[in-house]
Amino acid sequence: MPRTELGEPSSLSNKVPEVTIYFWIIKVMATTVGETAADLLSMRLDFGLTVTSYAMSAAFIGFLMLQVRARRYQPPLYWVTVVLISIVGTLISDNLVDGMGISLVTTSIAFGVVLAAVFTIWFVTERTLSIHTIFTVRRELFYWAAILFTFAMGTSVGDLLAERLDLGYGQALTVFGAMIGVVALLHYALKMDGILSFWLAYILTRPLGASLGDLLAKPLIAGGWGWGTITTSLIFLAVILLLVAYLTISRLDQISPAPAEAQSDA
Repeated sequence: MPRTELGEPSSLSNKVPEVTIYFWIIKVMATTVGETAADLLSMRLDFGLTVTSYAMSAAFIGFLMLQVRARRYQPPLYWVTVVLISIVGTLISDNLVDGMGISLVTTSIAFGVVLAAVFTIWFVTERTLSIHTIFTVRRELFYWAAILFTFAMGTSVGDLLAERLDLGYGQALTVFGAMIGVVALLHYALKMDGILSFWLAYILTRPLGASLGDLLAKPLIAGGWGWGTITTSLIFLAVILLLVAYLTISRLDQISPAPAEAQSDA
């Protein structure tokens, strides 16, 4: 039987997937869809930032409630929630930058501060940031709050490097990919703490995915590949759907229930 970080046999249902290669592939793709779908809805389909933000926020809140109410990890429900929170996180950044004229430097720093506060309060309250112990509503809400602000911050940071600093989408993608590589090296070669490694990689995959989405969707004249937001979104959503279906059937990303004695610590 798989064991948690506490080293004890598990018995309580965890609400999030195990970190596998499939997790990272779907996460990056969901991040990319968050970038392209937000642009597609608000600009290409001309819904505007306000209408798109309200509609996507309502959809996200609805699925988040279903996710929190679920008694166990369900791949389709979990990953739909991730895709929606990716879109909402992108829209939060876009509303502040494009709608209110706040600079990308300011939003990047502000989201970073808020994210640090979420992690601090989470750790002080629960004494762990491990994804292997997401078995109470409070821990799950901390988890989703952290994810929301990683998406919002990642959008701002990705746009800051690629657009405001004129690095370009391809170069920004390379930079964030290299940073993730450094985290992987520190984790596997130098045995950096697994929880810290996970969250650093999770944070960095957001601007990585945003840069990938912009690189694929933006027109050639703007430094992209010209796929467009519709094509990019549909391709990535199709791959996500196939991978989630596979995981639902195979159950390869199921985390065994959390230790029974941990219930008393929650």
